[in-house]
Amino acid sequence: MWLKIQGINLVLASLRRPGLHFRARNVRILPASKHSMDTKIEPLKPILTAHLFPKLEALLLDLLRSLTPQDWEKQTVSPKWKVKDVAAHLVDTAVRGLSIGRDAYLPESPKITSSAELAAYINRLNQEGVNIYRRLSPAVLISMMEVASKLLADYHAARDPYATASFGVSWAGEEKSANWFDTARELTERWHHQRQIRLAVNQPGIMTRELYYPVLDCFLRALPFAYRDVSAKPGTFVQIVISGECGGRWNLYRAEDGWQLTAEPLGKKVAEATIPQEIAWRIFTKGIDKKSAESQVQVRGDPKLGAHVLGMISILSA
Repeated sequence: MWLKIQGINLVLASLRRPGLHFRARNVRILPASKHSMDTKIEPLKPILTAHLFPKLEALLLDLLRSLTPQDWEKQTVSPKWKVKDVAAHLVDTAVRGLSIGRDAYLPESPKITSSAELAAYINRLNQEGVNIYRRLSPAVLISMMEVASKLLADYHAARDPYATASFGVSWAGEEKSANWFDTARELTERWHHQRQIRLAVNQPGIMTRELYYPVLDCFLRALPFAYRDVSAKPGTFVQIVISGECGGRWNLYRAEDGWQLTAEPLGKKVAEATIPQEIAWRIFTKGIDKKSAESQVQVRGDPKLGAHVLGMISILSA
């Protein structure tokens, strides 16, 4: 039996043996194990993003209104989708999300028993939505987006950020998530798809710290889940750096029972990966091939631990 008293482990070897009494000779005093209990870990704070929806959606509408007929048919970094497909997807997911989240109206779905089946099902719904809405004219799509954007912003503003969401953020390994995480996840969806359109038509506008940093912060909450099968010595950490004015540093600490994100560096740094902000969102949304990403990312220390982040996906996708 072990008793922990102010960091000292007392081994009571004979406590449960009948006929023996507790005496000093039955006690061995050992130095406290370095990892017998982890240093108190300060977790990352919630990401509150509901207030950003009106601005982000207004920028989306301005962007769509500025497109030429040729722009609507330009290819995006998503291999299957052109600009009009992405716009159709943004209308579809907004109204579909409102139906499920706000109105608790759930469509019939097949029995899903794995994350792969869930991703395949979501991909099917997404493609069905694109097939329907891309039939519409750009003018009609924009009119529908105006309504959907307003309803979506109002919905997220009205949510209790600390209540439990209808669905967990599965790409972060959560079966249950707080509303703030689900709202931040939705912001990443709206941001990265708008960015796909802007990249295709060469229109900057949302690579700002106000809008992009929360997206990165949300994406990187997937780190513990992405590293769940990666071994490292307890008491060490991996640091992920997103370079540029919109970026920051994220510390992934190896505790006794797994990986945890910490607000401050903790323990010994064993690897560091530096990713330019221009490609970070594309790495985490399958918008760039791994070889192209590797040529632009700097890894120091343990190459396996540092480079593992390049395989992290922060969207639900097969």
